[in-house]
Amino acid sequence: MPDIFDEVADDLRADRTRQFLLRYAGAFVGAALLVLAGVGGYKFWQWHRHQQALHAASLYLGLTDRIAAAGPALTNQERLTDAADLLNFAKTAPAGYKLLAQLRAAGLYRDAGQLPKAQALWLQIGASAEGHPALRDLGNLLWAQSALGTAPAAQVSAKLKPLMDPNNPWHDIAQFDQAVLDLHQHQDAAAKSLLQRVTADPATPAGLRNLAQGVLSTVQS
Repeated sequence: MPDIFDEVADDLRADRTRQFLLRYAGAFVGAALLVLAGVGGYKFWQWHRHQQALHAASLYLGLTDRIAAAGPALTNQERLTDAADLLNFAKTAPAGYKLLAQLRAAGLYRDAGQLPKAQALWLQIGASAEGHPALRDLGNLLWAQSALGTAPAAQVSAKLKPLMDPNNPWHDIAQFDQAVLDLHQHQDAAAKSLLQRVTADPATPAGLRNLAQGVLSTVQS
């Protein structure tokens, strides 16, 4: 008798399993399709981003090569036109190319004698949260350099201080700029300390090291 009961129990379990599968088969298939669609969508998104990046690179290089080809012969009006073209490109470009285009446009504004427009762009880049910290920090650095001696010292220093971290790629330049700011504020000891750090850092570019040594010699004399 126990064998009969076991067989009946097995049949019931099998029947319930079939009923369960029949009832929820659609949901299982739907879930599987959603997973496949998600994987396929992610792959398509990756491909699409790659295509966007290639297209953006082509457009960006076309603009910048044109500017480079003109060289010193570029007029101020041409600089303004090129800056406008770069900013128009930046409106739809991926984040990295957008920031590069804005940086290049800011440089053109500066060279064309429209520093306030350049500074506004540098501040905009410096406030960006688009995942490119080195470019964001470069925006803040360029703004701080342009504002030395004109903007309030505390405001300039607030932009430079985070960039002076040894792990920041711009730390040597930021330290030098802060030293210049300290000299403007007659804080010679602080300036001297920063200049010594710049000259002692083996990673400091040779040109910047020589410049820092020259300024340091005037502070020490």
